[in-house]
Amino acid sequence: MRNWIVVLVMGILPAATAAQDSGLKSLKTTDAGRQWMAVGRLDIDGTGFCTGALISPTLVLTAAHCLYDKSTRKRIDPARIEFLAGWRLGYASAYRAARQIVIHPRYQYDSDATADRVRHDIALIELWQPIRNTSVIPFETGSRPSRGEDVGVVSYAHDRAEAPSLQEVCSVVARQSGVLVMSCNVDFGASGAPIFSFEGDQPRIVSVVSAKAELEGSRVALGAALEESLEILQVELTEGRGHTSASGAGSTGKNVGARFLKP
Repeated sequence: MRNWIVVLVMGILPAATAAQDSGLKSLKTTDAGRQWMAVGRLDIDGTGFCTGALISPTLVLTAAHCLYDKSTRKRIDPARIEFLAGWRLGYASAYRAARQIVIHPRYQYDSDATADRVRHDIALIELWQPIRNTSVIPFETGSRPSRGEDVGVVSYAHDRAEAPSLQEVCSVVARQSGVLVMSCNVDFGASGAPIFSFEGDQPRIVSVVSAKAELEGSRVALGAALEESLEILQVELTEGRGHTSASGAGSTGKNVGARFLKP
């Protein structure tokens, strides 16, 4: 369980009328989880975890605050991070070690829990080797959803760490300055979880979970809009401004390739 920004949201915007949210559906079985194998658990040396999602064979999208050590308040060495694609009941469809991390250049881990911090709480993790398992299909990303639009979330959490859960229907109840306020059910461990729009033929990631909060007495999830931030992160990656491991791949003790196991 990584550090979590807990924010009390007051008077951010009048909430939109939300459709009836669906409950959480466990994705423990192969059939239930088949469409969501590119969502995985980000393990940090066995000391905690977040949720992440594959957006290309080598790139995992998550929240920036997942990549900081709560006690030292410094960036986590990528050598400590492993992505477990489709992790379920002790097995993953693919295991990959992180090669480097790219954090939004305007993200400030030590700043107050503000809308500005949430807005930039986005990061990419580049893996040492691509995941080319035909059952793990990277997700496409999409433009930010409108206020009142239905979205969904797939996440791990402290009380469901061994299999993800899907909430297929929750709503964008407010938008302000690049921050989405959503009625989605999230908890510790869901940081970095992908928020999906189901408009079109395939689900597209439109945000990642940054924090849980309270809006007009109801629990909500906060996330950043993707378009501009993702473009900035990809430029940072292309121009070599990511953070690589201080120790190198050979000293991590981890398999940088795959271990394919059948759940």
